[in-house]
Parts: sequence; C-alpha cells; structure tokens
Amino acid sequence: MYDYIIVGSGLAGAVFAYEAGLRKQKCLVIEKRNQVGGNVYCEEIEDINVHKYGPHIFFTNDKEIWDYVCQFAEFNNFINSPIANFKNKIYNLPFNMNTFYQLWGVSTPEEAKEIIIRQSSGITKKPFNLEEQAISLVGREIYEKIIKGYTEKQWGRPCNELPASIINRLPVRFKYDNDYYGTRYQGIPIGGYNQIFEKLLVACDVKLNADYFDDKEYYDSIGEKVFYTGNIDAFYNYCYGELQYRSLKFEERVLPLYSFQGVAVVNYTDIDIPFTRIVEHKHFEFKENEKTVITYEYPVEWTKGEESYYPINDEKNSELYKRYEMLAKKEDKVIFCGRLAQYKYLNMDVTIKEALTKAEEEFG
Repeated sequence: MYDYIIVGSGLAGAVFAYEAGLRKQKCLVIEKRNQVGGNVYCEEIEDINVHKYGPHIFFTNDKEIWDYVCQFAEFNNFINSPIANFKNKIYNLPFNMNTFYQLWGVSTPEEAKEIIIRQSSGITKKPFNLEEQAISLVGREIYEKIIKGYTEKQWGRPCNELPASIINRLPVRFKYDNDYYGTRYQGIPIGGYNQIFEKLLVACDVKLNADYFDDKEYYDSIGEKVFYTGNIDAFYNYCYGELQYRSLKFEERVLPLYSFQGVAVVNYTDIDIPFTRIVEHKHFEFKENEKTVITYEYPVEWTKGEESYYPINDEKNSELYKRYEMLAKKEDKVIFCGRLAQYKYLNMDVTIKEALTKAEEEFG
C-alpha cells in the first residue's frame, strides 16, 4: 500500500515525490513514457544533451527556488539570447535596442519609442486581441515581421482570434540587452536535466510505460491519495468536453559540423516556413564537439491521445476549465498540480513552487 500514487514524473510530480520521501511517505510514480522527467528529459547524442521535447532553460528571480534546484545539479551560466530569422534577415530577441537598430537604424530609446508610437497610432482603445496588443507594444512592423507568422504557426489560428494576454510574456526593452529572460538566476544543469530527476525520485517506486487510466481503479485502490499531473479533462473522462491544446512535432538531425547556426535557438517568423524554430543543443552547455545536433520544431493541431504541450487559454477554454476546476476542488483524495492539471502555462520555477506549496499543504 502506498501513501501517494503520483501520476506523471515531470517537475511537479518529481518534486512532490521528493518532498513526500523526506517525510517518509511511500510513493509510486506512474509514467506513460519510457523515461522520467516529463518534457524536461534529455537524451545524450554525440556527447550532447539533447532536449527531446523542446528547449528548457531554467530561469527565476526566486532565490528560494534557485537554491532548491541547485541541490540537485550544478548550473552553468547560459543566458538565453535567441535570434529571429525573417526572410533570411536576422534580428535580436527579445525586442530591444539591438532589434530597433537592425530594423530602423535608430540608436537611442527616444527614437525607437517615436517610431513605435507612430506605428501603433491606429490602436486607440484597450487592445482586444493579440494583434492589437502586439502593435500597441512594438508597432506594426515588428508585429508583421517577427510576431505574426511565428505566433500563428504556434497557435494555429489568426492573431486577431487569440487573447491579448499571450503576448504579455514577450519582453520589450529600450536598452541594448539580448538577455531574453533578464532574471537574476539563469542556466542549464551541467550534464543535463536527467540527474535532477534521478535524485528527486530516488526514494520512490517508479513504473514506466504505464498509463494511469489503463488501470485507474487498481492504482486508486493501492494508494491513500493521488497526486495527479495529467490533463484535468481526461481525469474526468471529458464529461464536460475536451479542453484544447497545441502539440508539437520534433525533427532531429545529427550534422558533421562544429556549429550549424551559432546560437542555441533561432525563431523562424515567416509564415511560409512550416517550423517555428531550430534548436542547436550543444550551445546550452558550450560543447566543443566536431558534430552538432539540431531539432526542427513544428507546431501541430492537438487531438486526443497526443502530447499536450500548450493549453489554449482563450475565453471558451478558460470557462470550460473552470467547470473541471470545480470538480477538482471537491476531491479530498486527489491533488491536481502542474501545467496540464491546472490548465495554464507554467515556467519551470513556478511548477516547482506549485509542487512545494502542495507539499506544504499536505505535510506542513
């Protein structure tokens, strides 16, 4: 008999499992995939730690969370400084004075602000959708060249049908600063993320290639409580209907090159190019290999049974989620935690904090 059945071995499940283990709680972790770590899992290829489910750069301003994760690995000083490729022209990200100079030849913040104000003059009311919000923040030219195509590929719908809140995560800076996140703490674990999960799950029983829903009644019977990190609508057998997500497809290549693109991440913002970005993994850990591994990332429409990467937090889905959330609040033996269970995009540091909060609520 287990104290907790933990469904999913990503950050939320693994952190909770570790905290439960510290309190001498007996846990069984159930994982659908053949490895632990959720979307943070890395595979070593040509002595390069390849981020199999998209790039994961750890960043936070929360010293408590930074100190917590540093228990399990030493982090390097990688700073995320991606670039955008639009019709073979390169622009720095996030939007900063380097970007404004590349576009307009301006060298001072006031010059850049004047152009943005002029280009966004058509937005006279509070932005209603992502398109209006983007234009109001950075002007029409940046929207058309760097935001529109990338975003419509990513979300599979026009920008004027997406909520304005999505674009709020993109930084805009009137200084020469290519540090995308701009947080106090940032880096990649030296040697990859897998070591963190090995340490987090050391005190647990782990069952791989196991779907909780294939034998839910049995798993529920052998645990006092369930810590659930999967899709909340699936837990309730889609009784109110399916929440919507976006999924991803990854195309990986090993190349006989020292470096393919000279930077970890290049966003391709032209709508006519089907992938959204190319990731060159060796740059995360400053590898000097004679070969390199790159990954093309393609957003795809999600259907039930496929991996759910991004919740679509528009008005319709948010209302549907609230109905499932009401059911979840009535549970006394199930704890819902994580991006899919809470139906919202969570950065890694926030996911860890959510799991620690749940542990504190459980164990004090």
